[in-house]
Amino acid sequence: MLAKINNIQHERSGNFFLIAGPCAIEGEAMGMEIAEHILTISNQLEIPFIFKGSYRKANRSRLDSFTGIGDIEALEILKKVGDQYNIPVLTDIHTAEEAAIAAKYVDVLQIPAFLSRQTDLLIAAAKSGKVVNIKKGQFLSPESMLHAVNKVKESGNNAVILTDRGSMFGYEDLIVDFRGIPTMKAFGTPVVLDITHSLQQPNQSSGVTGGKPEMITTIAKAGIAAGADGIFLETHPNPTMAKSDGANMLQLDKLEELLTQLVRIRKAL
Repeated sequence: MLAKINNIQHERSGNFFLIAGPCAIEGEAMGMEIAEHILTISNQLEIPFIFKGSYRKANRSRLDSFTGIGDIEALEILKKVGDQYNIPVLTDIHTAEEAAIAAKYVDVLQIPAFLSRQTDLLIAAAKSGKVVNIKKGQFLSPESMLHAVNKVKESGNNAVILTDRGSMFGYEDLIVDFRGIPTMKAFGTPVVLDITHSLQQPNQSSGVTGGKPEMITTIAKAGIAAGADGIFLETHPNPTMAKSDGANMLQLDKLEELLTQLVRIRKAL
């Protein structure tokens, strides 16, 4: 599947692909449980699946927020998920030095939205030889993401994905502009819609990120209807107990119903 990054869909069903998993790796048992649950559903619905999980959370509201269980321990869990279930895995990186380290364990390196203009980071990710998923900065227009794509491609790597997670209008208010999906698809890269982070409400007075998970289905349906090649979401068996971004996660037992609805929309198109 990764070798066909510019046509990343199920060969028989033609379905969109799914990037899904917990916000952060909290432990091996949790990672395995979530991966197995999603894989069972994605196989049944014929949806290509990439497991995601952050091995370290670098962008936190408060100094005492959870950042991870340890870099190598979390990366080894990601690799074990990929090996055991024979699926590609994704994690985000934050510095050029991290690109080479994470590339030993995962198949896709993700550039966080706030770092999508960082040239050294994009070049390092490109030179790792891995697929590079660039999240569109909420402060950038869809058109401007062509420059980020070109930095990766001109560094010798054509395996690029773009993921939209909304644009910022006013203070902390993220809005999805669905015009960005066809705009960025015109660059010749798969375009993914992040249906959970686009509903974030960061930097609350409590220092804990909020969200509007009740709107996940609405955003997801509109994204598929607008032609998104893939869907990105974070999910957890019990979001209220998640150590990071639980307020905007999809509860794991609600995933099958959502994906079933999205497949019906895709088929109708």
